[in-house]
Amino acid sequence: MRVFVAGGTGAIGRRLVPQLLLRGHEVTATTRDDRGAAELERIGASAAVLDGLDRTGVRAAVLHARPDVIVHEMTALAGKPDIRDFDRWFAVTNRLRTEGTRNLLAAAEAADVPRFVAQSYTGWNNARTGGRVKKETDPFDPMPAESQSESMAAIRYLEQAVHDAQPDGVVLRYGSLYGPGSSEGLVALVRDRKWPLVGNGEGVWSWLHLDDMASATVAAVERAAPGVYNVVDDEPAEVAEWLPYLASAVGAKPPRRVPAWLGRLAVGRVGVQWMTESRGASNRKAKTELGWRLRFPSWRQGFVEGLAAAPLDADSLEALVGPVRRSTPWDGRAPGADDHVEAA
Repeated sequence: MRVFVAGGTGAIGRRLVPQLLLRGHEVTATTRDDRGAAELERIGASAAVLDGLDRTGVRAAVLHARPDVIVHEMTALAGKPDIRDFDRWFAVTNRLRTEGTRNLLAAAEAADVPRFVAQSYTGWNNARTGGRVKKETDPFDPMPAESQSESMAAIRYLEQAVHDAQPDGVVLRYGSLYGPGSSEGLVALVRDRKWPLVGNGEGVWSWLHLDDMASATVAAVERAAPGVYNVVDDEPAEVAEWLPYLASAVGAKPPRRVPAWLGRLAVGRVGVQWMTESRGASNRKAKTELGWRLRFPSWRQGFVEGLAAAPLDADSLEALVGPVRRSTPWDGRAPGADDHVEAA
C-alpha cells in the first residue's frame, strides 16, 4: 500500500518507517527540515517537508502522495520533561493532536483516503478507580490533575475526531514508550537519583518498546478493524516494582524513597498521581485481533536488552507481524523502485 506517515523522523517514526518499508509498502513521511528529508530518502522513503499545523501544506502533501492510508504520529516533546507543568510541556503536541488531526482528516477527505490510523495514549489518562488494568472500553479519568486538563482534552478530541470522520478509523493507545530516542531522559534521571519512589509506589504503568509500537502499527495499517486498541506489553507493573528494576538494569543506585507529601513538592500533583494512583492497560484486543506478537513481552527483558536495541530485521519483523506475499525474490532490504512487494 501507499502509506503517508505524519511524523516520520521522531523517535516513533524512526522505528516505524523502516518497518513499513520492510513490509513492502511505499512510504511518504513528513519531517520538519531538509536534514530529516535526507534521512528518510536514504532509507527508501519519500519525504514531505512541512509543519503539521500548516493546513495548506498538509493538504498539498497528501494530495501529492495519494496514499491508501494515513498514519498520524505527530508529537513535539523535545527538551527536558516538565512534569510539574505538564500542559506547557505538551503544548505543541496538544496542538498537533487537535489542529494537526483536523488538518490530516481534512486532507484525507480531499484525497479520498480510505484508512486513517492515529496515535493516542493509555496510562495517566485512565480512570484512577476500579481495577488496576484497563480495557479499551473503560473510561478516561474524569478529574485529571489541573495541569493535565488541556492534554486530556487533546487526547479526547483526537479519538472522537477520528471516530466521527473516518468509517475505517483506527486509534492506537500506546503505553509508556522506551527504547532508542525515547527513554534517555528517564534513564538519566534514574541514574542521577532524581526520579524518586514516591509514597507506596502502587501506581500501575504499562510499558511499550518502540519496535513493538511500530510492529503493532504496521499490523493496524494492514488489517485492523476500525476502533480503539491498547498497544502495551504483557506485564503492567507497579512503580515500586519497575523503578528499582530499571535502576539496577542501568547500573544506578536504588531510587530514593520519599513520602507523598514531600514528593508533591518535588514532582507536583501529577508526579504523585503517576507514582501512586495510575492504572495500566490490557493488550488482549490488539494481540487477538491484529495477530500481533511482541519483541519485548515484558519491560524486564526490555530494560536490559531494549534500551539500545538495534532495529528489527526483515525476518524478525515477519515473525511478529505475519508473512508477506512477495511477487519477486526479496533479500530483506527496503524495496527499491523495481521491487514489487505486496502485504499478505
